[in-house]
Amino acid sequence: MQMLAAAFWSLALAGLVAVVTDLSKPQAPATVAEQPPIAVFPDFVSIKSIEVKKQQFFDYLQDYVIAENQAVAASRAELSTLAAIANSGVAFSIREREWLLDLAANYRVESAKLSDRELVNELLLRVDGLPVSLVLAQAANESAWGTSRFALEGNNVFGQWCYQEGCGIVPKRRRVGAVHEVKTFESIAGSVEAYFRNINTHASYQYLRRMRAEMRSREQKLDPMVLALGLGHYSERGEHYVDELQNIILQNRLRRRDHG
Repeated sequence: MQMLAAAFWSLALAGLVAVVTDLSKPQAPATVAEQPPIAVFPDFVSIKSIEVKKQQFFDYLQDYVIAENQAVAASRAELSTLAAIANSGVAFSIREREWLLDLAANYRVESAKLSDRELVNELLLRVDGLPVSLVLAQAANESAWGTSRFALEGNNVFGQWCYQEGCGIVPKRRRVGAVHEVKTFESIAGSVEAYFRNINTHASYQYLRRMRAEMRSREQKLDPMVLALGLGHYSERGEHYVDELQNIILQNRLRRRDHG
């Protein structure tokens, strides 16, 4: 994948360190539109070789993760332009403000009481990519390498929940009194997009987002082993879950698949 290096903007993060945002963004090559990720979910259950199953699972899902990272990067590039405007003290145009408010709504930021600069800085914490290796490790863990009931019946490879009756699949071992279901998606792309939005918006992953911002401020490559520490709330297993993700990354040498 080709990488388009953009300029770095200096931004102050409220209550955190001063951040120089790394705006190196993966850009989709011209052929991506003609070669989208494979839409048909492979039959991973029938693959007997564990190693073959793992590699095919990673190869299949990686294109979706890269595509979503590119979509997020495009929004971040536009946001970075608005950050420069906000820092200069120049007022946003009507179009710019509408776009910014739409982005804030999509990323669940309460914008009413924030100044332009505060709003942009908060969005820069959220509108950012994730290491391919970390996403693949979670998908492997949550979907049992693409063989779980939820992956096969609902295109849900990250075990994401929903809370409205009929929104998904009722787990067979759901606790008495629990109302959650495992959300169904029309496509794997929808599952990946929802996963990114969850990590980039939910309060449980603020620590991950702050660590990511710190890496950006130091112009470092995003470290999946460190960012995994911010996913302890993703599972009831807590620290053990983090260990599982880190082991999957190491044992399968997934960092080779990261692109900036």
